[in-house]
Amino acid sequence: MFNTIKTAALSALVGLGTLAAIPAHADSLYLGFGNNNDPRFGVYSGDDGYRHRRDERRDGWRRGCSPDRALDKAERMGLHRVRIVDVNRRVVKVMGRQDGDRVVVVFANERGCPVIYR
Repeated sequence: MFNTIKTAALSALVGLGTLAAIPAHADSLYLGFGNNNDPRFGVYSGDDGYRHRRDERRDGWRRGCSPDRALDKAERMGLHRVRIVDVNRRVVKVMGRQDGDRVVVVFANERGCPVIYR
């Protein structure tokens, strides 16, 4: 009986020592109890995949000014009811209303959507 308790205590000590050493080599340590989408149970080391997904999204972005980015920037500039007028390889034209007047904003098709004409 004493040998069984001694073996269990030694195993627990080795297990805790291993868990203590994992964060030194990994980004983080997770204890998963499962959920509706993932029924697994256990201890996981490493990142949760968020950084990996973010990097994939960044690589998938166009280097230039996408129409969605131009619309977002025009709305932040104070235009209402914005819509895309024209898109070509050099510019993205957006039309909207500001203070009751129609306004056309032309963005360069470059990174950051710089304003060429307003």
